[in-house]
Amino acid sequence: MFNLKGRVAVITGASSGLGKQMAKGFAEAGADLVILARRIERLEELKTELETKGVKVLPIKCDVTSTLDIDNAAQLAEKTFGKVDILVNCAGSSKDKGVLDMNDEEWDFTIATDETSVFKMTRAFGNIMKKNNYGRIINIASMYGMVGNTEIPTIAYHSSKGAVVNFTRAAAAELAKYNITVNCICPGYFYTELTTEVLDTEMFKTFANNHVPMKRYGKEGELNAGAIFLASDEASYVTGVILPIDGGYTCV
Repeated sequence: MFNLKGRVAVITGASSGLGKQMAKGFAEAGADLVILARRIERLEELKTELETKGVKVLPIKCDVTSTLDIDNAAQLAEKTFGKVDILVNCAGSSKDKGVLDMNDEEWDFTIATDETSVFKMTRAFGNIMKKNNYGRIINIASMYGMVGNTEIPTIAYHSSKGAVVNFTRAAAAELAKYNITVNCICPGYFYTELTTEVLDTEMFKTFANNHVPMKRYGKEGELNAGAIFLASDEASYVTGVILPIDGGYTCV
């Protein structure tokens, strides 16, 4: 089960963090890959590593806030592989401030990167999937898209990830007739370039110990099983699902 050999998976934000972890997981499951990010040199390095798994890899420089970049990436992916089966919307960034202090530029940056990009990617690559009457779209939101928090004021991040959660439901309803499933993973605390500095503070370690039932952060690769399941043929009747992978944070 869950063999992705012969499938083509597009992964955004693949140059680092969760996107890079996802790319490794999908390669191990046998999928050919289109990896997108702004830092092409990192993608080229990752390509070399992933190809040792026996899969084909196409790195493309792409800013997910740019409609032109996304549409060009979609055209190149289709030209190279003839299809796209799986899309993992993993790219993201955030300006962390509270509702009373955040300025317009900080808000717009976060919404464009974490929310609007998911719409633009889904539109571009969903239209390729529609041609083939097959698709698996997996949006990486956050447990912060389901709840608020009292430790770090980050209103735009909460808002953008909450929007991705309900975008997933709406897109799942719209695209079901094309045999395209749309699901969402909501990660808890995982180490990435954006989170390491905060997660390593004693204050936050204490907070996580008190609020995460499993009393630890997520480990590299612990998102992959959920994503590969949702991307598989076996998950053909699963759509519109919001899956927290958060050590139990949102269950208490």
